[in-house]
Amino acid sequence: MFVLQEVLTLAQKKAFLELPVRLYREDPNWIRPLDVDIERVFDPVNNALIGEGNCIRWILLDSDGQTVGRVAAFFNRSAILEDPIGGMGFFECIHDRGAAFMLFDACRDFLLKAGLKGMDGPVNFGDRDHWWGLLVDGFYPPNYGIPYHLKYYREFFEEYGFQNYFNQYTYHCPLYGRKLDSFVHAKAERVTRDPRYSFRTFEKKKARQYAADFMEIYNKGWAEYTGVEKMTLDHALRLMNKLKPIMDERLLWFGYFEDQPVAFFLMVPDINQVIRYLNGKFNLWSMIRFLYYKNIARKINKCLGIIFGVVPGHQGKGVESAIIVHFEHQVFDKGIPYRDLEMNWIGDFNPAMMRVASQVGGKILKTHITYRYLFDRTAPFTRCPRVNSRSKRNLEDPVYSTQVSESV
Repeated sequence: MFVLQEVLTLAQKKAFLELPVRLYREDPNWIRPLDVDIERVFDPVNNALIGEGNCIRWILLDSDGQTVGRVAAFFNRSAILEDPIGGMGFFECIHDRGAAFMLFDACRDFLLKAGLKGMDGPVNFGDRDHWWGLLVDGFYPPNYGIPYHLKYYREFFEEYGFQNYFNQYTYHCPLYGRKLDSFVHAKAERVTRDPRYSFRTFEKKKARQYAADFMEIYNKGWAEYTGVEKMTLDHALRLMNKLKPIMDERLLWFGYFEDQPVAFFLMVPDINQVIRYLNGKFNLWSMIRFLYYKNIARKINKCLGIIFGVVPGHQGKGVESAIIVHFEHQVFDKGIPYRDLEMNWIGDFNPAMMRVASQVGGKILKTHITYRYLFDRTAPFTRCPRVNSRSKRNLEDPVYSTQVSESV
């Protein structure tokens, strides 16, 4: 017999956070997320979406009062005007079908009562660059903000009736001992020979200028799409400031044509390689440990591609290849410590970006699935449409999103 409790008290919040510690105790690949990163999702002060919608989370207890499951459900009122689909996420559960289905039922009933027609999961109540999708292949240590799961979760979702809405692929590129396709080098060389193009890395002392360049590229590339608002300079500066604590200037690349910004490829060190030593905490002692493992023990040898883009007028000309080749030369010339690059994550609805990842030597390392469950079990199901129209949904791929903790 299981008992479902809404998470309201400090003790219940602690149980919500601590359950995965027990479930993954024997899994050496699992890395405990920072508690503060999880709690911010459910904090109205830090998550503006709560004011625009609603969210709830539960823990599931067994007859002995031990926590055996957890889940959350949420919806955004402005988003459901376009698509009446809610979300469920942060699912963790013992290997018990009845317990899992009880958690799914709670999400379904909550969202049904709100007038929604289905739910996606497991997803985040916020941007897709955090806690999005169910890991089904590639059970390696997770990148920062990317979920890691137990293998049997997949059978729970699919037996309940969730269907594959889209696949999410994390591409891996070894930075040593790999060979780029010859035509990538050819395209890059063609661009490099053109004196109107130039490529450079970020400089902290010129942060405001690079933030303005980032804003200009973003607005030319995405703000013209329906529902995507233009980025302001203040917003761009805030994003750059979030990057500062973990920034490595050598990983932030910008491309210019006649000194006008036309492309960027921004990478960051994978701080999860340090977060694994913090046991979910980020107090003063944790900050000291973080700095020790990052700067002295030098535990970070992997970088993450978090955002990549070329303005429409320069797409298909080899600009993306030129940035990659410039970065590759830097790796060898300066001996930077990163041995691997992973690109978080690319949806199978974005074949063009998948081709770019493959052309620069990337191979699929991890696969997550975003599932959809329609409450009307007779309603036709369709997968996420490919990127072929100027719509907001088709552009919400984390390749075009920043992924930086507010904590560090």
